[in-house]
Amino acid sequence: MVRITRAIEFSTSLRYCRPDLSSEENERLFGPQAAKHGHNYRLEVTLRGEPDPVTGMVLDLKRLQEVLDAEIMARFDHRDLNDDTPYFEKAAPTPENFALVIHRLLLAALPEGLFDGIRLEQDSTLYVEVREAVAGVGA
Repeated sequence: MVRITRAIEFSTSLRYCRPDLSSEENERLFGPQAAKHGHNYRLEVTLRGEPDPVTGMVLDLKRLQEVLDAEIMARFDHRDLNDDTPYFEKAAPTPENFALVIHRLLLAALPEGLFDGIRLEQDSTLYVEVREAVAGVGA
């Protein structure tokens, strides 16, 4: 068994807020993060499996890039997570919630049994890892 990881980078704008709360409650709960701001994310996607005996690959990396382009870049790059996506209508786009949404999207899009997990870096001091299929928010 081997693991292979591909990384991509993308940018979003967002604000931590819950639509069911007032502006004042969101500011009290999330502080400065309740205001519109942006992040340049780095996403690492790890696959695991036995390399194909003919190709020597766990998955054709071109196919993996196509999945990342369709499921991540097209949905999130240079988008507002609150206003341009349906994933945070009831939950704040915290790094934890965002990672769970990404994890679910990729789990559904990649061949069964190959997806190992993700690492979503919000900046040089913060990242979230999701390694197993989990129930949660968003999708």
